[in-house]
Amino acid sequence: MAESAPSFTPRFVVILLAGGQGTRAGLDVPKQLALLGGKPVLRWSLDAFVTHPSIADGVLVANDDVIAALGSLPDGWISAEPGSERQQSVANALAVIADRDDDMIVLVHDAARPGVTSDVIARLLLALGNTEAAIPTMPVPDTLVEQSADLAGDVVDRSALARVQTPQAFRLGTLRRAHADAMDAFATDDAQLVRRLGLAVAAVPGDARLHKLTYAEDIAILSGLLGMGKMTRTAVGMGYDVHRLVAGKPMWIGGIEIPYSHGLEGHSDADVALHALTDAILGALADGDIGDHFPPSDPRWRGAASHRFLAFAGERVAARGGRIDHIDLTIIAEAPKIGPHRDAIRARISEILALPLGRVSVKATTTERLGFAGRREGIAAQAVATLQLPEN
Repeated sequence: MAESAPSFTPRFVVILLAGGQGTRAGLDVPKQLALLGGKPVLRWSLDAFVTHPSIADGVLVANDDVIAALGSLPDGWISAEPGSERQQSVANALAVIADRDDDMIVLVHDAARPGVTSDVIARLLLALGNTEAAIPTMPVPDTLVEQSADLAGDVVDRSALARVQTPQAFRLGTLRRAHADAMDAFATDDAQLVRRLGLAVAAVPGDARLHKLTYAEDIAILSGLLGMGKMTRTAVGMGYDVHRLVAGKPMWIGGIEIPYSHGLEGHSDADVALHALTDAILGALADGDIGDHFPPSDPRWRGAASHRFLAFAGERVAARGGRIDHIDLTIIAEAPKIGPHRDAIRARISEILALPLGRVSVKATTTERLGFAGRREGIAAQAVATLQLPEN
């Protein structure tokens, strides 16, 4: 993959279902917010879709509490209200993308299956070249029996059976027609509704990592399937940035606007704190620096909000199968005073990177009136990012 800022063609849209309560899991939080490998279950699917080069945007079906806990939606994504049943949730998502063409491809995925892989997505999209719908399936390895109360009955032939997973892929027009024709019919997935139209649904090989989180013990199962028992290494990166103070510009530091007579000069919004932090994360990845991915010579980034750069760095970590353990940011400025804004900066960085607040450290200092910062000519920032990355 070329080392440049991503530029995706809008070809596929995702409907990500995260509206269930997950009461069977017996967890203290909704299961889509349960921590798996240091990040919420929902974030696993969201990161997989956001970093996939063929997916343009999506609809997150979730209540306000889930979205608030997530922090923010990725660029281009929108939300829809969940229904009382899965089927209604999908219908609500279809309603908010009513302006999309029927020929567009849509992937419908349950957030309770965090192990989305690019291989499964590729198989689904390839299958749609010859059909209107495709689903991933897995063989049934266990002996199956009928059961009445606590008694085992006759063995059921498993040779013609398969387990159905998500994501499921459809032509958008076909999925719309299936839901419109469903009336009061009930289905546990969208492929059933498409089959009721008399259309064939292709089955492609699924993936064991798409195991569904249903019960509390599934957290341990998913941890093993998603490779959290693999060897990891700690990677530490450092970032440093400086910008000149100029009159007549807004002051952006740490993703928030701070009232001040001057702002910072730069090609983007010149957020010195987020630039240093972005470089620290990219440094830990050994993935170049902010100028490699967002060159100042590129007019696309003129005046750009720096939270986009930081979110991109966080997505690069997720794409490598890693996680951010901790970040430590120091802002060096004589003025404006950073202390009153420190908590807001921490909260904003936590939101951008979807990190618990306890993993975000923000400090401020001065140079005792020495040097360019002491003369109020500019502001500097330095950052350290600590990551856990899979061992190659």
